Amino acid sequence: MTTTTKYVINYKLNGERRFEFAQLKTNSVDEAKHALAKMHDDSDKITDVKVSKAL
Repeated sequence: MTTTTKYVINYKLNGERRFEFAQLKTNSVDEAKHALAKMHDDSDKITDVKVSKAL
């Protein structure tokens, strides 16, 4: 069984500041970008991704 932790992902979606919660294995930006890509369309521009542990 793979252990995951709840993280908050802060990012900009098409220039608008947003955040999402996600269960991730690590707090890597690449893993967070992959999770965000599943949530949004390919045409959406995702930038300024930051990951931190949810409280």
